[in-house]
Amino acid sequence: MKKIALIFLFLILGSFFDDSNSIQKEIINGKVVAITDGDTFKLLKKDSTLIKVRVANIDCPERKQPFSKRAKQFTSDAIFNRSVQVEVLKKDRYGRFIANVYYDDKKNLSKELVKAGFAWHFVKYSTDISLQVIEDKARRNKRGLWQDPNAIAPWEWRSNKKNNKKQ
Repeated sequence: MKKIALIFLFLILGSFFDDSNSIQKEIINGKVVAITDGDTFKLLKKDSTLIKVRVANIDCPERKQPFSKRAKQFTSDAIFNRSVQVEVLKKDRYGRFIANVYYDDKKNLSKELVKAGFAWHFVKYSTDISLQVIEDKARRNKRGLWQDPNAIAPWEWRSNKKNNKKQ
């Protein structure tokens, strides 16, 4: 029991001294000019350059998957043709900026999509445990895609499509 307590203490203390917490994240302000799908959009920066942004920590239904159009519409209603603040976490292999997206007095788009039931918490790429709490509540309340008791996560949908093509 003492070992577990010590390990826990070291983990907590380590987070206070972790240099990665002090890294300055890039903040980009711009106007949303196109919605690709529920979790991806194009942003026109103040210097007139166009970038593609992928909303961090979540995954919305894929095209042709149930609730895909509703997720895209939710994102469009929330941010299309509006100014947003993008907190860049990294770039992905496709050159998209993976980012936290803030709009309307600091609303977090990831959390709003999950709360409405139009996105999964993408646990594989996320350390934001608050998103899981929000998803669990949306599931219990059968919001959005959680009305379907057999909802298929987008990463499983993509994997199934890829496996079907191989056969």
